[in-house]
Amino acid sequence: MIERVELTNFTAFKKLDMRISPGVNVLIGPNGTGKTHLLKILYSVLAAHKEDKRVSDKIAAVFLPKDKRIGRLVTRTRGSSAAKVKIYRNDKLLSLSFSNHTKDTVRWNKGWKGESIAKSVYIPVKEMLANAPGFLSLYKAHDIHFEEVYADILYNAYVPPLRGPMGRKRKRLLEMIQKVIEGKIIQKDEQFFLKNREGELEFTLLAEGMRKLGLLWLLIQNGTLLDGSVLFWDQPEANLNPKLFGILISILLELHRLDIQVFLATHDYVILKELDLRKKETDDVAFHSLYHDTETGNIQCHSANRYLDIHPNAIAEAFAGLYDREVKRSLGGPAQ
Repeated sequence: MIERVELTNFTAFKKLDMRISPGVNVLIGPNGTGKTHLLKILYSVLAAHKEDKRVSDKIAAVFLPKDKRIGRLVTRTRGSSAAKVKIYRNDKLLSLSFSNHTKDTVRWNKGWKGESIAKSVYIPVKEMLANAPGFLSLYKAHDIHFEEVYADILYNAYVPPLRGPMGRKRKRLLEMIQKVIEGKIIQKDEQFFLKNREGELEFTLLAEGMRKLGLLWLLIQNGTLLDGSVLFWDQPEANLNPKLFGILISILLELHRLDIQVFLATHDYVILKELDLRKKETDDVAFHSLYHDTETGNIQCHSANRYLDIHPNAIAEAFAGLYDREVKRSLGGPAQ
């Protein structure tokens, strides 16, 4: 489990020190506060170790800076500067650093050397299963401008079903998703289908929200999401009907109860409230609010374990503003 992350002069972050929950971590904040970058750097480091790749290569492939020069991820400033990334996992520190002149090599301590690294999964905002046929062969053969997270999620989706008996909790999770999507996901060649009583429906004909739930079903069925895994999900609410947010949150909480660490970045009020209302006292949930400091302009983070303690809460403020305008209009005043 990731326990803590420290970033110095990395992309939008001049200085960040965040304590991480072993359960569900929710990143909120206005656009430009680095939520996606935080997900990507954590994923890049974990995935590089799992895949036995150079950390610098994985970071460059995930972030896609110009010419894949990793030095471009250093916070922009005049003159020379250096970025530092520190990630604490199971009481062990991995740190890496590079300057804004760096091309493709980073200095790092091998603090996790010899450690067994759990599988990590990054689900991007754009669903990829409908675009799967031919994508991986194209990605392997040509230098196309796609972040590697899109190829990675397809590799994970193509993993065959896990052998052996299925545990009760995992089986219940699969049945929970099957009930919503009204079927199971199957793969033929490189194409995915929803199989139900009516036959086999191509993923291109499914609503994107259903495809996302179908992807979760695949990752649970094939064992990609098992004990010790880490799930990163950028805006799970995208193209998903709000009526399904509750079931989505229930699934993510069940994954946490299976010892899977979860990271979400969201802009949605309903996602936050569903999590607040559905979590149990024994669940480990942390809300991390990223914001620009009014004096320095630097990005800061305030973490809380309860929804009511989130501060600042840009999402709640926006919804409260809408409510105030609705009240004004109902009283005959301007709603602007």
